[in-house]
Amino acid sequence: MSKSLSKAQVQPRKQFASSILLWVRSDQPRETPMGYWKGPHSKIISATKGFQEYRQIHLAGVNPGLWPTTRGVETEIPVERKIDGVAEITFQSALSPLRGRKQTRLAFKDEVNVFRRTLLYLGPPNSSRWYEVAEPGEHVGARALIYLRRRDGVRAVDFRKHIIELASALAGTGVLKELRTQTFLPWIEKLWDTPNVAHDNPADQRFHASLILGFADPAARAAFFKSPEIESLSDALAPFASAVHAYEASEALTFVKDGVALPHYQQ
Repeated sequence: MSKSLSKAQVQPRKQFASSILLWVRSDQPRETPMGYWKGPHSKIISATKGFQEYRQIHLAGVNPGLWPTTRGVETEIPVERKIDGVAEITFQSALSPLRGRKQTRLAFKDEVNVFRRTLLYLGPPNSSRWYEVAEPGEHVGARALIYLRRRDGVRAVDFRKHIIELASALAGTGVLKELRTQTFLPWIEKLWDTPNVAHDNPADQRFHASLILGFADPAARAAFFKSPEIESLSDALAPFASAVHAYEASEALTFVKDGVALPHYQQ
């Protein structure tokens, strides 16, 4: 792996973001609710005031886990908890969630048309970090979405510190074309308690951070997860994380960009 990027190029931009983990309805073919999500449901969400960005991360239907086997860490994604997609929302300010309450109520009512379970994870303002790792003109051709569970007995502050260190190491490889991180506040169901949709989230299944990694193409993604560098990073992560679920993303669709709802999503 190349380490040609300078420190100036990998300084992160801090953001206020949330992620909604989504499981689509299972009483119809998977492509039906996935299509409804990027169609009618996206229009409701995109009209919400206060968004800086709104992306849908669609995950592949088959996702056993990309992260290398690591002793003492759950890297195989349990089939019964396998996520179908994630709504990634970045706010313009700390007050933005209050501005969008009216539209959020419409989203609450529509969820049952597409999802069977939804879980909101929210980070404090400025806790999400976007790293400028791509050279000008480079594009993302493949992505991985990674969720991490803090190991019992590890302090939240130490876990967050290690996620920052991990991100810095990942940014310095020169391989990534996109790198975003989120660390989460303790999960509270009442923050996203939508009607007629499940919100079960046992304590031993909750997550505490996420990473989005972008690559030039699927071959670069596959090579990355088989590299000795990621194996070394995983060994260093093991004392802090009890689970690392790395999903293959099939699509990343942007509906709101730079505070403006787009007429058609961008890939």
